[in-house]
Amino acid sequence: MSSILQRLSISLCVVLVSLTARGNEPDHNVEDKMNKQSNPMDKFDFLIGTWHMEYISHQGSGTGTFKKSLDGKYVVFDYSVSSPTGETGAAHGIFAWDQKAKNYRYWWFENSGSYSEATCEFIDDGLLLMSWHDSLFLQTFQKMDSNKVELVMKKPYAIAGYDPVLEVLFTKK
Repeated sequence: MSSILQRLSISLCVVLVSLTARGNEPDHNVEDKMNKQSNPMDKFDFLIGTWHMEYISHQGSGTGTFKKSLDGKYVVFDYSVSSPTGETGAAHGIFAWDQKAKNYRYWWFENSGSYSEATCEFIDDGLLLMSWHDSLFLQTFQKMDSNKVELVMKKPYAIAGYDPVLEVLFTKK
């Protein structure tokens, strides 16, 4: 019986020494994990694709496409719309991760010549909040399900809240 205990003790010592020695060796998996770190732009995946856009608060409809660009470092949004009165519009937007500031940025360019910038943050998966720099407007893109996203733009009123000024339902094509 004592020889079994001795062998068990020796085996336990070998395992402990092995584990201790292993802890002092460099962990090459840590470097691999760092290199495989997720791309901050992956949070936009719920928007990627081509969408039919239906304006809820205004009359009109259009098509919008979100796609990743330049090795996934940017998400671009191109859209065109038309109203029942025949008015048309088009725009180009660019989302980017600002590594230095640790936030998302957005640039918006319209065919009218107007442009604007916003700072963005994800409140939750599938819920993007945008704060426009040249106004007090807030805008959200909210995933309703895998084929629907709602855009809502709000302006402040009085002291207590915000009123929607633009609502658009995106349905995946």
